[in-house]
Amino acid sequence: MASTWAEWVAGGERVDLDGSTVFVRQDGPPEGRPVTLLHGYPTSSHDWAPILPALVDAGCRVTVLDFLGFGASAKPYPHEYRLTAQADLVERVWEHFGGTETALVAHDYGVSVGQELLARDPARITRMAWLNGGLYVDLYRPLAIQRAMIGPAGKLLGRLMTERSFRLTLDRILGRPVPVAELHQMWLAMTAGGGLRVQWALNRYHAERRAQAQRWQRALESYPGPTLFVWGPADPISGGHLLPRLRERLPRAEFVVLDDEPATGHYPQVENPAAVGSALAAFLA
Repeated sequence: MASTWAEWVAGGERVDLDGSTVFVRQDGPPEGRPVTLLHGYPTSSHDWAPILPALVDAGCRVTVLDFLGFGASAKPYPHEYRLTAQADLVERVWEHFGGTETALVAHDYGVSVGQELLARDPARITRMAWLNGGLYVDLYRPLAIQRAMIGPAGKLLGRLMTERSFRLTLDRILGRPVPVAELHQMWLAMTAGGGLRVQWALNRYHAERRAQAQRWQRALESYPGPTLFVWGPADPISGGHLLPRLRERLPRAEFVVLDDEPATGHYPQVENPAAVGSALAAFLA
């Protein structure tokens, strides 16, 4: 499977959806069990590359996309980036490739898109798996730099970001070491096509998340299908402090807590791909 971001992109295609150019990639047998993977901020679908072989080997037909403003998708500027519009794009991808029902796996920013999709049509989602993300707004604990990026200063900070500052921020939220070469691929995906200039606009999603909080929580807690949480407890943003509420509110859900030393942090699929791939393959199969 692809190891670099460029190889990952070469294995997919860019499709025009409602006037937006969106990167989409499909892997696995065409007749396999459909699953859609939703990536996080500020990176791309390439985050899923380490676990893709496990899902394909399990017989899944895997669809990934880069949200608008991310990775190899278009990064229009100026533009109002909305989570609800990203959910629209996911639905357009499903329609474009003739999909009907699918399992859904979401991480970070993608969990909000996943909650929006659940709120719209839970019957379309056959099963749901969540990796670290802000499922409950009141439990979200942003770093200082993240709070700054949300405010007016973020307009400047986003443009001034360097690869070194990007790596230093990731180091604060990772529980396990990730090779610099892999972090470099994340940086390439984020900055391609004018990525730095859209960072402040992308960060407006926090206001939308607050506005939709009650609706999205109801969608999460009322979803009747099989649910799995694959969680990195060492994540300072959306880590172990979410687990008590998740266990209370979703008593039927399965939990895979990646607490083996060193405990996994905010990017489980990148930090601990063997455990994540195994857990997701078993759940999706």
